[in-house]
Amino acid sequence: MSLKAYVIQKVMKKLNVQFLGAAETVTGSKFLIETDSLHILIDCGFFQGLKELRLKNWEKLPVDVSKIDYVILTHGHLDHTGYLPKLKAQGFNGVILGNAPTLEIAEIILKDTAKIQEEEAEKANKENYSKHHPALPLYTLDDVEETLRFFQIFESGSWNELNESIRFRHRLSGHILGAGFIELDIEGKILVFSGDLGRKDDLLLDPPEKPEWANFLFMESTYGDRLHPQEDVEEILAKSIKEIIHENGVMLIPCFAVERLQLLSVLLWEMFQKNKIPRLPIYIDSPMGIDATALFGKFDQFHKKISEITAIHEHFELVSSYKRTWEIIDKSRPRIILAGSGMLTGGRILTYLTKFIENPTTRIVLTGFQAEGTRGRKIEDGAKEIKIRGKYYEVNAKILKIESLSAHADQAELLDWVKSIKNIPEKVFLIHGEKQVMSTLKLKLQETYNWEVNIPELYSKISLYP
Repeated sequence: MSLKAYVIQKVMKKLNVQFLGAAETVTGSKFLIETDSLHILIDCGFFQGLKELRLKNWEKLPVDVSKIDYVILTHGHLDHTGYLPKLKAQGFNGVILGNAPTLEIAEIILKDTAKIQEEEAEKANKENYSKHHPALPLYTLDDVEETLRFFQIFESGSWNELNESIRFRHRLSGHILGAGFIELDIEGKILVFSGDLGRKDDLLLDPPEKPEWANFLFMESTYGDRLHPQEDVEEILAKSIKEIIHENGVMLIPCFAVERLQLLSVLLWEMFQKNKIPRLPIYIDSPMGIDATALFGKFDQFHKKISEITAIHEHFELVSSYKRTWEIIDKSRPRIILAGSGMLTGGRILTYLTKFIENPTTRIVLTGFQAEGTRGRKIEDGAKEIKIRGKYYEVNAKILKIESLSAHADQAELLDWVKSIKNIPEKVFLIHGEKQVMSTLKLKLQETYNWEVNIPELYSKISLYP
């Protein structure tokens, strides 16, 4: 045994991880690290998709939240930050750490989520379609404001000391503005949490940086069972846009407000510039998406499309008013509408769907991952009708799925991301994926690298040392 290994064994009495989310599912990322000196939560995400998962957002975590010293955020998406106000309500009094764009994105998303929760509770009570009397929001804008007081910025790329024996580093990973993976150094043991990994050839963002060492690897597996197709996205979109012009129809593009909306806007603008599509009205109807687009201007060092982001503001109509949403619906000419949310779980896209989904001249373009149990997944799988706000609507619109625009690495990119790790990890844990997808990626990693790969259960607790 080396001297270093002996010292670690002598000093470190406890190193546990508990999987409080994104275990055997693709949502709700939360990973609690317990040591002798600190309790650290990596991400604090919201469950989305299946009702049985969404109900967990209302439950208290099966841990003593008051003992958590730090929350370290990989990035700002809802499924990585959306539970923070609930954590605060359960007694958290520590520090929430993220880089500057992540914390600003998280603020936008949390406020938007609270507003939607409040509005939906009010609407449900008014129209009496909820089983709960009265219907209540999961958390309020006031709860979010309280949570923001715990935010503290760190710089990506640099080591940050948490105490004399624990430090961490955040390294950029593509996916969305400011997103990264976490290297957590606990007395010489390196725990790597991938967060969500982006693409090698992303239109907006640089390729993910790669880890060189990992004693324990916690790896996302969203697309771990497939390769993204090689598609001519511009040609696919151009063909569909010409069809809606010919049919006097509407193209609806449900968008994730951060990254996907900006990517699609830049893509459409570049198609205009190349004369691949004629000029027609494009509406960005997402208050959260508009706020997120402004962050691309503020944090231009984190992306590579500065002038194109400026063009979005100048040449597309940015819609904030819900009154304007109805004016756009009432127009009679062909138009393109980008609106949240990306998986059709809420937001203004639902209003557009109630008016256009039954019309065969409508095109609905799905460009991101659709979690199990969401309306987006049901439409993707060929559902003939969907339920929106208590009513059923026939799906007569044409559905267009563009997988190559995904912000998540596919199987080949995931395997490539870990290729630079010089050691053999003691354990690899697959997270943030559906069960069958994880099983496929597990076999692929074992065949390729001969690593020990585990698929943890939700709420399971594992000792990493000794």
